[in-house]
Amino acid sequence: MKKTILSISMALVFGGFASAATEPTNVITKTVKTEESSVMWKAYKVTGSHTGLVQLKEGQLSFDGDKLVGGNFTVDMTSLISTDLEGGSKAKLEGHLKSDDFFSVENHPSASLVFTEVKAVGKNSYEVTGDLTIKGITKPITFDVSVYGSKATATAKIDRAQYDVRYGSGSFFDNLGDKTIYDEFDLVVDLEF
Repeated sequence: MKKTILSISMALVFGGFASAATEPTNVITKTVKTEESSVMWKAYKVTGSHTGLVQLKEGQLSFDGDKLVGGNFTVDMTSLISTDLEGGSKAKLEGHLKSDDFFSVENHPSASLVFTEVKAVGKNSYEVTGDLTIKGITKPITFDVSVYGSKATATAKIDRAQYDVRYGSGSFFDNLGDKTIYDEFDLVVDLEF
């Protein structure tokens, strides 16, 4: 009898823990203010670099209390601009980046990112893994995010070769010399929500 009561008691105690662990969390999704946010890119070539911006179409960050737990974003690739050139050189670079040589924005007018895993690595710092889609190709990336109040910043290195962005890439072409454009480019994202 004592054994049966003990078994029932244990089942109730551990059953209570199990049901408490599966209860839904209080996840709140916050919409990113696209006009106040920015996505800056920097690409490198043997003879220098170029910088520019691309506009967020929409974005959300999800929080459990004050802890980041998720996010998703869509970028308007047709908005891609260069910020380090002016006049004809600027227009030429922007047109080339939007062409099929690079991001093929007529066929792929948006790119997207969906967080798949968020790990806290400090008080306001996170290591995020997500599925990045460019030119219809989805690959996982890992990057750092910091959150302070209603602002977040992220930095990421993107390997364009993984998304079939071939122009001037030493991964696809030999003997490019000083015409080589490096595969990795940087993104610096500042978000307000």
